[in-house]
Amino acid sequence: MKHLAAIDKERLGNLAVIVALAVVAVWLLDLHAEAMQWRDPGLGRWLAAGLSMSVWMVFVMLLRRRRVCATTMHLPIAEAADAGAILVAYASQTGYAEQLAHQTAQSLLAARLRVRLAELGGLDVPVLRAAGRVLFVVSTTGEGDAPDSAAAFEQCCLRQVGKLDGLRYGLLALGDRDYENFCGFGHRLHHWLAQSGAQPLFDPVQVDNRDDGALRHWQHHLGLLSGANELPDWQPPQYQRWQLVECRLLNPGSAGGACFHLALRPLDGELAWQAGDLVEIEPRHAMSDISRWLDAAGFDGSFPLSDSERRESLAACLSRSHLPQPADVAGYTMEQLVTCLRSLPHREYSIASMPADGALHLLVRRMQRDDGTPGIGSGWLTQGAAEGGEVALRIRANPGFHMPAQDVPLILIGNGTGLAGLRALLKARVAAGHRRHWLLFGERHAAHDFFHRDEIERWQSSGHIERLDLAWSREAATPVYVQQRLAEAADELRRWVEQGAAIYVCGSLAGMAPGVDAVLRETLGSEQVEQLRMSGRYRRDVY
Repeated sequence: MKHLAAIDKERLGNLAVIVALAVVAVWLLDLHAEAMQWRDPGLGRWLAAGLSMSVWMVFVMLLRRRRVCATTMHLPIAEAADAGAILVAYASQTGYAEQLAHQTAQSLLAARLRVRLAELGGLDVPVLRAAGRVLFVVSTTGEGDAPDSAAAFEQCCLRQVGKLDGLRYGLLALGDRDYENFCGFGHRLHHWLAQSGAQPLFDPVQVDNRDDGALRHWQHHLGLLSGANELPDWQPPQYQRWQLVECRLLNPGSAGGACFHLALRPLDGELAWQAGDLVEIEPRHAMSDISRWLDAAGFDGSFPLSDSERRESLAACLSRSHLPQPADVAGYTMEQLVTCLRSLPHREYSIASMPADGALHLLVRRMQRDDGTPGIGSGWLTQGAAEGGEVALRIRANPGFHMPAQDVPLILIGNGTGLAGLRALLKARVAAGHRRHWLLFGERHAAHDFFHRDEIERWQSSGHIERLDLAWSREAATPVYVQQRLAEAADELRRWVEQGAAIYVCGSLAGMAPGVDAVLRETLGSEQVEQLRMSGRYRRDVY
């Protein structure tokens, strides 16, 4: 019965159409049965018909070959036995998931990684286990069903726990929130992978109706996975104009990277977002760097680009583009130069405030490249952009990290700049009158890296933070990490969870987030952790 209930509605519709056509065909045959007589069409007509059929078959074969070539163009697919290749497995109903799988593979190939593409329906547990790293791109059809091509995989694999220890995976789940079981197949796949011992490379990315923001978030993770943070966006965001009104260093004297509190206000539109949401920033090069490049390349930066939608100068266009080596564009015309430019990819940051604060706050650590120069996004925000200057920004909803609808206890866990997302949640909850909060926060040194200390201690004094655990990893006397503080409070963790607490984790995907997850599973058990995740009581915004 379960199998019959899972039959795709499209199959039933196709079957009904075939039956109707068959009835019509029988009726027409009956009408003409008496008039049907065989007549030899002659040799000429036989040859013409055969030639037409041959031409048609050749055309179909060429069309199919062209389609295959188009989807595999520039994709040097690795052999199955290549342990270093990343497997991109897709399950597609309409072809959209397959398209995104190919774009995913292209991005990884551009980062000089080896890639293997495969349809999920042709895989099994041993193949997945041998792959080592797998990126799943799967759609959901109907009311939470797997695509037709993955139905056999679900029947054979997802109905029992597999042995996938050592497998690391990422998941892009496509769905439509108009359906009750949004991304149902993706959720079942993720649950099965977790039960089978596989470890996520990052949290699943859910796409509602081709949401371009969610797809850019997937690309963001691809960049982190490949180490190639300069990959161009598949579809650039539509930015709005914001003004940087404050940029304040929070940790002078810190042994770690400089962290800044930023405040921005919209030049167009209003302040509108929810706690847990993100921003996408369009980074720019400092104009001093653009001037040096123009001098070296011999172009006039004031030249107006008449074909530009922004009606901007060459210098402005260069400021938001990858800068080629001056020698590589020697002898180029202005048109040739503009044609070869690629836009800088966006950067994501957690919002650290609420609209009631009167500004959008960010907590940004200035990153350093291997050559000592600042990172594109953080360098632009904390060094290149001037206070009072304009910043291109887009707010992106992040419903997977929104606060619970009910007044339940909240366990907030984070490190470093991950405090940003937790701070927004605390602000929203305090404003709503909720009081039961347990905050665990970690950084390097208490004297330098206790971001927003006055605010946190004020919430603690007023009873809005019921418990506060701090972890300082570079203190000479007692170095400790957030996950250790959580493990030390195992009994308290169980008590809060029994009282209905939800767990929110924000911060580093390297070290902190997997460490916290391991403590949760050791303390509560993997099955309960999965139940918390599926019910929305365990949420993460990690990077």
